[in-house]
Amino acid sequence: MELRVLRYFLAVARERSISGAAQLLHISQPTLSRQIMELEEELGVTLFHRGNRRITLTDEGMLLRNRAEQIVELVQKTKGEVAAADEAVSGTVYIAAGETHAFRMLAASTRNLVGQYPGIRVHLFSGNAEDVMERLDKGLADFGLLIEPADVTRYEYFRLPAVDRWGVLMRKDSPLAALDAVQPEDLWKVPLIVSRQAMEGGQLSSWLKIRREKLDIVASYNLLFNASLLVEAGIGYALCLDNIIAATDESELCFRPLLPPLVSHVDLVWKKQQVFSRASELLLEKLREEH
Repeated sequence: MELRVLRYFLAVARERSISGAAQLLHISQPTLSRQIMELEEELGVTLFHRGNRRITLTDEGMLLRNRAEQIVELVQKTKGEVAAADEAVSGTVYIAAGETHAFRMLAASTRNLVGQYPGIRVHLFSGNAEDVMERLDKGLADFGLLIEPADVTRYEYFRLPAVDRWGVLMRKDSPLAALDAVQPEDLWKVPLIVSRQAMEGGQLSSWLKIRREKLDIVASYNLLFNASLLVEAGIGYALCLDNIIAATDESELCFRPLLPPLVSHVDLVWKKQQVFSRASELLLEKLREEH
């Protein structure tokens, strides 16, 4: 399976047309069709449903597309690291991060590092803990930023000197907005929007002091922004971390902390026996020095 052919396959998957992909790739349509057919023969599967005007991916094609995108990205990352090896300190640091205000520490250290070494660049991927760990495990990220209750024991890690505070994001005209803080029993009979991962981790479930099936969970989320739009629409109350959504005076939303308080530690993690580029080494040194 050649990298060139994987790029051809991805072009066809994006364009959903052999002719459109051939034009984009500057090769003939028969050549591209033959390459795709040979790839299917090599894998022993059909990658596309071929219609009159459009072609769509089969289940096997969708699986290959996901893997091919990761392979191409990893090759590009590796090329960049090798090319930068003999130059002045440069290259790209790949960071996968969950949503947390503690990212400000990482951002500040990155700013200082880039100020010192202008050739360094950063590529940021945002996602939940599962997304972050997947990219770490596949070599697509140098560092990950994980929030408890994520299990960091499988990685090397550096605990940032910050914690995330849990609370409830709600409309300002909702009944609970009159409270200074929210207690478990306040949430037992209201519609909730919850982080699926946080609930499965047990931290929120323990704080709520009630079985999950007794709660009125109307929605779940992995990243908070779209969930905040559900809150804004009046669908429910979002259990979430503070300082992710700006609940300003102009906003229709407000944040109330939990009582008793519930906090989560935040860790910068990387694979054990990770071989860092010089740029990644310097970022880790800068973080440890400044925090």
